[in-house]
Amino acid sequence: MSAADFLLSPAVQKLMQVVYAAPDHPYSVNELTQRTKLEPSEVDATLEHLVKSGILAKQKATADQTETVKANRSFVFYRELRSIALKSFAAAEPIRSMLHSKFKNSVVRAFVLGEDNDNVIELLVVHGAVTPDEATMTEACRKLSKALHRHLQVHVISNARLEGLTSRDALTAKLAAASAFEIIAPGDTKAQLPTERLGLLQSARKKLAALSLSQHRSGSQ
Repeated sequence: MSAADFLLSPAVQKLMQVVYAAPDHPYSVNELTQRTKLEPSEVDATLEHLVKSGILAKQKATADQTETVKANRSFVFYRELRSIALKSFAAAEPIRSMLHSKFKNSVVRAFVLGEDNDNVIELLVVHGAVTPDEATMTEACRKLSKALHRHLQVHVISNARLEGLTSRDALTAKLAAASAFEIIAPGDTKAQLPTERLGLLQSARKKLAALSLSQHRSGSQ
C-alpha cells in the first residue's frame, strides 16, 4: 500500500476525523474504537502506522491511565494534513452530503469559512427562492456536529444578501480569507434563484415605452 493510499483509507479517515476534532485530547484505543465503530484490531494496526509516520504521538501508560495517542502538532505536515482533512472527509464532504440530501431545493451555494482555535467549523449557507426551514436546518446541523465530533457555527443568508455584501461586511473578509473554500457552487443543486424584480426606474421606463408605442399605433390609424 502506498503512502497516499494509506492516508485515504477509510480507517485512517475515521480515526483522523476524531483526533483532529480535539487534537490535544489523549485518546485510548477503547475510546477510538467506540467513536469510529472500527474493529479493535483495525484500530491497533492503523494507530501503529500513524504513530510510526509521526502523524500521531503516543503517550505511555501511567498508574491510573492506559496508553493513549493524540495529534502530533510538531509533525512537519500537521497543518497541511489538518487542512486536507477539513477540505475533505473531516468536514467538507459530510457537510456537502447533508446539504445535498436535505436542502437541495433551497441551497444554491455553501462555503466553509474555516475553523477557530476551539475546533468550531464556521459555515455559510446561501439560499435561493426557497428559504431552508430553520428548525430542520438546526436539527440537521446538530446531528452532523455529533457525527463530526465538533461544533458547527452556521450563517444562512439569501443569494441577494451575498451579492450585496460590501467591504464593510464581516462576511466579506471571511470569504476572502485563505481558510475559506466553496463546497457547493451555483448549479450543484436543484435550488432556483428568485425571480428578479424590476427596479422602480426600470419599471417606469418599460411602462413609458409601452405607452409611447400604443400612442404611436393610435396616431397612425
